[in-house]
Amino acid sequence: MTSPVTAPGFDLLVIGGGSGGVRAARIAAGHGARVALVEQHRLGGTCVIRGCVPKKLMVYAARFAQEFEEAQGFGWTLGEPQFDWTTLKRRRDAEVARLEEVYRQGLVSAGVDIFQGQARFLDRQTVELSDGRKLTAAHVLIATGAHPTGGEDTPGQELAINSDGFFELESLPGRVVVQGAGYIAVELACLLKLLGAEVDVVVRGEGILRNFDVDVRQHLGKALADLGLNFHYGRRIIAIGKTFSALRVALDDGRRLEADCVLRALGRAPHTHGLALERLLPLGLEINTQGAIAVDAYSQTGVPGIYAVGDVTNRVNLTPMAIREGHAFADSVFGGKPRSVDHHLVPTAVFTTPEVGVVGLTEAQALAQYPNLDVYRSVFRPLKSALSGQAGKNTGKMMLKLLVDRDTDRVLGFHGVGPDTGEMAQLMGVALQLRATKSALDATLAVHPTAAEELVTMRTPAVRYGLA
Repeated sequence: MTSPVTAPGFDLLVIGGGSGGVRAARIAAGHGARVALVEQHRLGGTCVIRGCVPKKLMVYAARFAQEFEEAQGFGWTLGEPQFDWTTLKRRRDAEVARLEEVYRQGLVSAGVDIFQGQARFLDRQTVELSDGRKLTAAHVLIATGAHPTGGEDTPGQELAINSDGFFELESLPGRVVVQGAGYIAVELACLLKLLGAEVDVVVRGEGILRNFDVDVRQHLGKALADLGLNFHYGRRIIAIGKTFSALRVALDDGRRLEADCVLRALGRAPHTHGLALERLLPLGLEINTQGAIAVDAYSQTGVPGIYAVGDVTNRVNLTPMAIREGHAFADSVFGGKPRSVDHHLVPTAVFTTPEVGVVGLTEAQALAQYPNLDVYRSVFRPLKSALSGQAGKNTGKMMLKLLVDRDTDRVLGFHGVGPDTGEMAQLMGVALQLRATKSALDATLAVHPTAAEELVTMRTPAVRYGLA
């Protein structure tokens, strides 16, 4: 790592006002650095403005549809529920604006100078803003995040929206075609269905959530089909056209789907456009094959004094990881406390309904490293489904799974599908961080009646690898 050096202007210039950049700016300022932050659009980045936060608020709204239906099984008599997209959007956007102001005030209170505009490098220590102003700094942190990708070119793709465009919809479309199989695609497809849209999901592969555990993928796929999502597996969209009253989506098997909205959720790519990074390539900056800025364990690029954190590095593309990387960078460079970030053992959730919570290795990953593997799996109906009317549906079933190395008894992974499994993943993350054993779980008293008690009451492996 390099030590801070003196230079005219600021000690640190942060390009990007998302979660990672804001955290780095605030912590560096707290260590006494003179800090400037440049943001092209709104403070808060993808997570706050057009990602995790507004999405989760809409997930809450969508789940009321199921709650109203289930309430009848518990003796409630309700009138016909009516949903108003305009009200939800207004209140959601107001909360996003409030959070943006919280970010702004946090930076101001820390003494960070905020600049609006696009920044592009002139040299290693100088950037020019879109209004012509030039800023210099001894250290520059690139924290510009990622942006939705369009995938392969498709005739008529300009008629579709991406995940950013989803948050700009002024009304609920009646019929939606969603293209994609990742967590963004399935989350948005699910909430649109619950809010009242008819949803077709076009998936190029044979299943959803490609990098997740096989049992998660299969269980969630069945549950979402029960919910009413129409999946078209092994299919591609070859054209999008427009009729007098709708959009017409052509699939590669000859089928035609009618829609009011086509949502392409085909992944995200590091956002480096407009930064003029080509000027830094001769100095040692590297862009990897995914288009991400290459960094070392301390988030430093190949150019002395230039660092990068968050999705623009394409390591672990989650907001909490960007925050941790930004904090570690500031402590390392300006706080005299060098530290790197562990990118393993990352708890995460997918906010479909039912939701997904996971941490640790998948079954395939665990088996590749630990041949003597025990797989504990429980598929059951939580108590609520006994009266909710969901008992006969896959949406009413939960799946919890533990992976255990038989040689050491250590728990290697947790995977869950069902209510509050995201919360479970957070707590199981602590257990796995402490290298908890299956015996320790077995020795923990169950909280009854809860779904999470299954984690401490599973006694017999469903599968035992490595036995003759």
